[in-house]
Amino acid sequence: MSGVDLAWLRMERATNRMTIVGVLILSGRVRHDQLRVFRDPRLSSRWLVKRVGEVYGSGATAIFEARSDNPRAPSAADSHEFGPVSAAGSYRVVFKVRAKVKR
Repeated sequence: MSGVDLAWLRMERATNRMTIVGVLILSGRVRHDQLRVFRDPRLSSRWLVKRVGEVYGSGATAIFEARSDNPRAPSAADSHEFGPVSAAGSYRVVFKVRAKVKR
């Protein structure tokens, strides 16, 4: 099992206390520090959510650096590993995360 797949498997455990309770996906201009969702360049069936670093160009031809919020985490992947990401086919993400309540 690859490191990335292992990281996804660990996120689906009961010990992970964070739950995404709502997601709003918007298209539009790519801006520094936004969260964007896009297909993983290494495995197109998986989507990644990453923070935007540098943006090069504008409009549909723009590309950006996808940065991990926790680059030291095991299996963290970002543009350092797979290169810049095309703005076409990426979307801005606004979400709310809430800790699970133990009962």
